[in-house]
Amino acid sequence: MLNNRIMKEKPSDEEMNTRLKALQKKLAAQTLAVREHKLPVIVLVEGWGTSGKGSLVGRIINNIDPRFYRVASLEKVREEDRRKPFLWRFVKEIPEAGNFVFMDSGWMDQLTREYAHKELTKKDYELRIANVRRFERQLTDNGYLVVKFFLNISKKEQKKRIRTLADDPATKWRVTDTDLAQNKHYDKYMDIFDKFLDATDSSRAPWYIIDGCSKKWAELQVLEILTEGIDVALQNHSLAVPIPQNVFPLMDMPKLSDISLQDKTVSDEEYSKRLKELQGKLRELHNSIYHKKIPVIIAYEGWDAAGKGGNIKRVTEALDSRGYEVFPIASPLPYEKSRHFLWRFFTRLPRSGHVAIFDRTWYGRVMVERIEGFCSENDWKRAYNEINEFEKELYDWGAVIIKFWIQIDKDTQLERFTLRQNTPEKQWKITDEDWRNREKWDQYETAVNEMLQKTSTTYAPWHIIESIDKKYARLKTLEIIVDAIEKAIS
Repeated sequence: MLNNRIMKEKPSDEEMNTRLKALQKKLAAQTLAVREHKLPVIVLVEGWGTSGKGSLVGRIINNIDPRFYRVASLEKVREEDRRKPFLWRFVKEIPEAGNFVFMDSGWMDQLTREYAHKELTKKDYELRIANVRRFERQLTDNGYLVVKFFLNISKKEQKKRIRTLADDPATKWRVTDTDLAQNKHYDKYMDIFDKFLDATDSSRAPWYIIDGCSKKWAELQVLEILTEGIDVALQNHSLAVPIPQNVFPLMDMPKLSDISLQDKTVSDEEYSKRLKELQGKLRELHNSIYHKKIPVIIAYEGWDAAGKGGNIKRVTEALDSRGYEVFPIASPLPYEKSRHFLWRFFTRLPRSGHVAIFDRTWYGRVMVERIEGFCSENDWKRAYNEINEFEKELYDWGAVIIKFWIQIDKDTQLERFTLRQNTPEKQWKITDEDWRNREKWDQYETAVNEMLQKTSTTYAPWHIIESIDKKYARLKTLEIIVDAIEKAIS
């Protein structure tokens, strides 16, 4: 893209000033429309070192109400970032609906720099590029406007700017080793940049190469593209998008009605003995995953009153309290609801070597949100693939992903609901919503069956836990967790 780029002819200063003023006013006016239509806008500014990324962002944001934008400077990778999935630090920056975020450097800067410095193998580099393509597609599928700019300058111009900065004591610190390496090995970096731009260019999130020879000219080019992109996005904001075909290997799963709940019991004596053994093993394994920096993600779904809480308690009893966190997932808060539905789960992921336990999960998209009409049909049908992609990224990161569906029958649920309602100290566990959900049992069963069929992948399979006898269910989940972690550390 860079080598074959035909740059636009730079206009005269007079024409440039006239066009700039008009575009600055237009962007200021568009801010209101972006707010009204709840359009989230991500502007990614990449480019050569000393190409003027920061100053360009500063000039663009002067035209936007400061209450509705944020600037994220993402050039530096912190230690915490390295203990999370690669895209974590970028996902957490995505804006709420109706807001802008300007990223001063992003996934391109990090990936190309690490690849150039041989911190990534070619295989890992290509894997991350695939993750970037999926990330950008998911954003645009979910209504985000993603505008990507690359500021291009010549080797001669970069050298001149490096010298100017280095000669001034006040700006000398701004010249980095990466800037110097880029200029010294300009052709090598040109090739790396060019291949990255080609690999991540798409019709929904294309790259725009900006001639960075002068500040005003760069600002004019960016404003023209950004304002036009906002116009198009506002026109197309309500359109449904195609539902991708699943490309991930799936496992055969039975329907819930075919799961036998008979004879899935355990004696009190056997329960006490096995519980002690399994918790002891899990305690040892927790030390191993910490030292080997293996993240573990345990996801619980199931019928109301199926026994998820007691099940989770028996797992956490065996874990070091400093190395795990349990996330009880309720309805999304306003700031969560106004972002991609996976955002609130991505931002809760554990550090490497730690355990995250989710009591309810991202699968709410294809169950409660589907049945209660909290999202469109296009949204929940698209979510199966987005969830498989999300879990594949976690698997590629090195995470152990364990997913449980806690299964009971309708009669057992009624018995437990009634017991809760008639026992004062347990009444807090039963709500009107639980009774309403029970009335929709058949609808939920249909949704769960489809979820199990479409998201039980070989790298993140579902485990159905029979829970008529809660003690049996607790032992079975502990056995599965222990087995999965033992396989991961072997």
